[in-house]
Amino acid sequence: MKKNIGHIDWFIMIPVVGLMLFSLAFVYSASATIAEQKFGGAEKLLFNHGIRIIAGIVIMLAVSKVDYHFWQKISKPVLFVSIATLVVVLFTGETAKGAARWIDLGFFNFQPSELAKFAMVLHFAVLLTNKQEYIKEFKRGFLPFMIWTILICGLIALQPNFSTMMVMFLIAVSMMFIGNTNLIHLALTAFVGLIASASYAVSATYRMNRIKAFFGMFDSSSEHFESSSYQLNQALIAIGNGGIFGVGPGQNRQSHLFLPESYGDFIFSIIGEEYGFIGLFVILAAFALIFWRGMIIAKKSPDNFGYFLAIGITITFAIYVFVNAGVNTGLLPTTGVPMPFISYGGTAVIFYAVAVGILLNISAQAGIFPKVQKKKTSEEQVG
Repeated sequence: MKKNIGHIDWFIMIPVVGLMLFSLAFVYSASATIAEQKFGGAEKLLFNHGIRIIAGIVIMLAVSKVDYHFWQKISKPVLFVSIATLVVVLFTGETAKGAARWIDLGFFNFQPSELAKFAMVLHFAVLLTNKQEYIKEFKRGFLPFMIWTILICGLIALQPNFSTMMVMFLIAVSMMFIGNTNLIHLALTAFVGLIASASYAVSATYRMNRIKAFFGMFDSSSEHFESSSYQLNQALIAIGNGGIFGVGPGQNRQSHLFLPESYGDFIFSIIGEEYGFIGLFVILAAFALIFWRGMIIAKKSPDNFGYFLAIGITITFAIYVFVNAGVNTGLLPTTGVPMPFISYGGTAVIFYAVAVGILLNISAQAGIFPKVQKKKTSEEQVG
């Protein structure tokens, strides 16, 4: 294991931990009503989330001490395990809202797509590092990336989970672009991927209705208008009600069984209602700081693997934040993508913590904040 030559990047550590701790207040406010109705106690979901946040912080600190080259050695086994769990969930997974996305482990519901996301970024960083000499070739340089992308995205599509499939595809294409793959191969892949995704999107009535609602293709009197636009309308009402300064912590109305997934995919809107534009600006500013530091870490990383891994992790966070905020504000069609570090969750919290821990270790080995070497006294030098 290589010895760290610097301190971890506190400009990433502080905003990440801050977002995770503040998420306790956000989740409690957004989940209290539904928790009271479902479990008979307003603190039930807060308690679950709190345990995961504490575990996440501990895991993040522990992983930050592990030489990031360790992950280079086990990337393929991790990828194989993730694919195996994606297959298992299709047959034995817990079904919710018509989709099988979780494996019940008794004490914990495990979501294989979160592991697959981490595994793909990790293994793509390894492939990009090893294949730079012939990255422009199709068979040796490009095809392996496509095989893994099609396999992972295909299994996620079968759950079905369109939003996660699309995000995974965007992450894969982004990493291949940054890895200097052949632009013609990449452009053709992006085109075929978009056509396939569009075909998949319109294959289900509910997805098609959401797209129609987004583009305003439903008349207000249509029977599909209310059902397809309801969640977005409630999210926009929440943000609009918050105004500039918000209605105050715990004073939101939309989490009172008006806005579905108020503590999950749509917690951004609840924050907007309670803390207003100022609150949302602070949240996005914290993420912007994380992205900026992530790019600096990638640029100054000691080797290509550190570069590709750091930038892959940073891109993943950026895409998830952009999509979640875009959905909550009506800039993108309604889909289920959580806000990193903030939305209620289990598997996502753990794997985000692992990813940040890796990023912190890369920053330490990059020497961005060098440790001050204690000068030896004259007596020590003589001795």
